[in-house]
Amino acid sequence: MNAAITTTARMKNPAVVLPDAMKGIQNIYKAMYQGGVCPQVLELVHLRASQINGCSACVFAGVAGAKKHGESDERLHAVAAWREAPYFTDAERAALALAEAATRIADRSGKAVPDDVWNEAADHFTEEQLSAIILMISLTNFFNRINTTIEEPAGATW
Repeated sequence: MNAAITTTARMKNPAVVLPDAMKGIQNIYKAMYQGGVCPQVLELVHLRASQINGCSACVFAGVAGAKKHGESDERLHAVAAWREAPYFTDAERAALALAEAATRIADRSGKAVPDDVWNEAADHFTEEQLSAIILMISLTNFFNRINTTIEEPAGATW
Protein backbone atom coordinates (compact mmCIF):
# COMPACT_ATOMS: atom_id res chain seq x y z
CA MET A 1 0.00 0.00 0.00
CA ASN A 2 1.28 3.48 -0.86
CA ALA A 3 1.92 6.10 1.78
CA ALA A 4 -0.76 8.72 2.28
CA ILE A 5 -0.83 11.49 -0.30
CA THR A 6 0.13 14.82 1.23
CA THR A 7 -1.63 18.08 0.52
CA THR A 8 1.03 20.28 2.10
CA ALA A 9 4.78 20.11 1.83
CA ARG A 10 7.01 19.25 4.78
CA MET A 11 8.55 22.70 4.47
CA LYS A 12 8.80 25.61 2.04
CA ASN A 13 10.85 24.97 -1.05
CA PRO A 14 14.54 25.54 -0.16
CA ALA A 15 14.97 27.68 -3.28
CA VAL A 16 12.38 30.05 -1.81
CA VAL A 17 13.71 29.87 1.74
CA LEU A 18 17.16 30.94 0.49
CA PRO A 19 16.36 33.84 -1.89
CA ASP A 20 19.82 33.98 -3.44
CA ALA A 21 19.30 30.40 -4.61
CA MET A 22 16.19 31.38 -6.54
CA LYS A 23 17.96 34.31 -8.18
CA GLY A 24 20.62 31.97 -9.56
CA ILE A 25 18.04 29.42 -10.69
CA GLN A 26 16.04 32.10 -12.48
CA ASN A 27 19.17 33.23 -14.33
CA ILE A 28 19.79 29.66 -15.49
CA TYR A 29 16.19 29.34 -16.71
CA LYS A 30 16.48 32.63 -18.58
CA ALA A 31 19.69 31.53 -20.30
CA MET A 32 18.24 28.10 -21.05
CA TYR A 33 15.18 29.51 -22.83
CA GLN A 34 17.50 31.72 -24.89
CA GLY A 35 19.49 28.67 -26.07
CA GLY A 36 17.66 28.29 -29.36
CA VAL A 37 15.62 25.18 -28.51
CA CYS A 38 11.90 25.13 -29.17
CA PRO A 39 10.20 25.59 -25.77
CA GLN A 40 8.05 22.52 -26.48
CA VAL A 41 11.18 20.34 -26.62
CA LEU A 42 12.39 21.73 -23.31
CA GLU A 43 8.99 21.09 -21.75
CA LEU A 44 8.88 17.51 -23.09
CA VAL A 45 12.34 16.87 -21.63
CA HIS A 46 11.20 18.33 -18.29
CA LEU A 47 8.09 16.19 -18.27
CA ARG A 48 9.90 12.97 -19.12
CA ALA A 49 12.57 13.41 -16.42
CA SER A 50 9.87 14.24 -13.88
CA GLN A 51 7.90 11.12 -14.84
CA ILE A 52 11.00 8.96 -14.36
CA ASN A 53 11.68 10.50 -10.95
CA GLY A 54 8.07 10.25 -9.82
CA CYS A 55 7.80 13.93 -8.98
CA SER A 56 4.08 14.69 -9.13
CA ALA A 57 4.61 18.43 -8.57
CA CYS A 58 6.96 18.64 -11.57
CA VAL A 59 4.80 16.38 -13.75
CA PHE A 60 1.86 18.68 -13.00
CA ALA A 61 3.97 21.77 -13.73
CA GLY A 62 5.46 20.13 -16.83
CA VAL A 63 2.06 19.44 -18.35
CA ALA A 64 0.93 23.00 -17.57
CA GLY A 65 4.13 24.48 -19.04
CA ALA A 66 3.91 22.35 -22.17
CA LYS A 67 0.28 23.33 -22.73
CA LYS A 68 1.24 26.99 -22.27
CA HIS A 69 3.70 26.50 -25.16
CA GLY A 70 1.02 24.93 -27.36
CA GLU A 71 1.61 21.23 -26.70
CA SER A 72 -1.32 18.93 -27.49
CA ASP A 73 -3.00 16.58 -25.03
CA GLU A 74 -2.37 13.72 -27.45
CA ARG A 75 1.40 14.20 -27.33
CA LEU A 76 1.46 14.86 -23.58
CA HIS A 77 -0.37 11.62 -22.91
CA ALA A 78 2.23 9.78 -24.99
CA VAL A 79 5.44 11.17 -23.45
CA ALA A 80 5.87 8.20 -21.10
CA ALA A 81 5.70 5.88 -24.13
CA TRP A 82 7.46 8.15 -26.62
CA ARG A 83 9.38 5.30 -28.26
CA GLU A 84 6.15 3.59 -29.30
CA ALA A 85 4.14 6.74 -30.06
CA PRO A 86 4.09 8.19 -33.59
CA TYR A 87 3.77 11.81 -32.45
CA PHE A 88 7.39 12.85 -31.97
CA THR A 89 10.01 14.07 -34.42
CA ASP A 90 13.47 12.54 -34.61
CA ALA A 91 14.90 15.60 -32.83
CA GLU A 92 12.34 15.32 -30.03
CA ARG A 93 13.10 11.60 -29.70
CA ALA A 94 16.82 12.39 -29.43
CA ALA A 95 16.12 14.97 -26.70
CA LEU A 96 13.87 12.53 -24.81
CA ALA A 97 16.48 9.76 -25.04
CA LEU A 98 19.11 12.17 -23.69
CA ALA A 99 16.76 13.15 -20.85
CA GLU A 100 16.22 9.51 -19.93
CA ALA A 101 19.92 8.63 -20.02
CA ALA A 102 20.99 11.69 -18.04
CA THR A 103 18.24 11.12 -15.48
CA ARG A 104 18.89 7.39 -15.04
CA ILE A 105 22.66 7.70 -14.57
CA ALA A 106 22.76 5.09 -11.80
CA ASP A 107 20.82 2.52 -13.82
CA ARG A 108 23.66 1.44 -16.09
CA SER A 109 27.26 0.43 -16.00
CA GLY A 110 29.67 2.16 -18.31
CA LYS A 111 28.92 5.61 -19.62
CA ALA A 112 25.98 7.37 -18.02
CA VAL A 113 24.98 8.72 -21.43
CA PRO A 114 25.90 6.17 -24.10
CA ASP A 115 27.64 7.43 -27.23
CA ASP A 116 24.74 6.49 -29.49
CA VAL A 117 22.34 8.59 -27.40
CA TRP A 118 24.75 11.52 -27.34
CA ASN A 119 25.55 11.28 -31.05
CA GLU A 120 21.88 11.22 -32.01
CA ALA A 121 21.21 14.34 -29.93
CA ALA A 122 24.32 16.05 -31.34
CA ASP A 123 23.08 15.30 -34.87
CA HIS A 124 19.91 17.31 -34.20
CA PHE A 125 21.06 20.13 -31.93
CA THR A 126 23.88 22.66 -31.89
CA GLU A 127 26.20 22.96 -28.90
CA GLU A 128 24.18 25.93 -27.65
CA GLN A 129 20.93 23.99 -28.00
CA LEU A 130 22.43 20.92 -26.31
CA SER A 131 23.52 23.19 -23.47
CA ALA A 132 19.93 24.37 -23.03
CA ILE A 133 18.60 20.79 -23.08
CA ILE A 134 21.23 19.58 -20.61
CA LEU A 135 20.46 22.49 -18.30
CA MET A 136 16.75 21.63 -18.48
CA ILE A 137 17.47 18.00 -17.64
CA SER A 138 19.72 19.03 -14.76
CA LEU A 139 17.36 21.62 -13.30
CA THR A 140 14.46 19.20 -13.61
CA ASN A 141 16.38 16.53 -11.71
CA PHE A 142 17.38 19.19 -9.17
CA PHE A 143 13.77 20.21 -8.55
CA ASN A 144 12.53 16.61 -8.66
CA ARG A 145 14.87 15.81 -5.79
CA ILE A 146 13.84 18.87 -3.80
CA ASN A 147 10.13 18.33 -4.36
CA THR A 148 10.13 14.62 -3.57
CA THR A 149 12.19 15.25 -0.41
CA ILE A 150 9.90 17.96 0.93
CA GLU A 151 6.80 16.18 -0.45
CA GLU A 152 5.68 19.15 -2.54
CA PRO A 153 2.14 18.35 -3.69
CA ALA A 154 1.07 18.56 -7.33
CA GLY A 155 -0.31 21.97 -8.18
CA ALA A 156 1.48 23.73 -5.33
CA THR A 157 2.49 27.32 -5.84
CA TRP A 158 5.25 29.13 -4.02
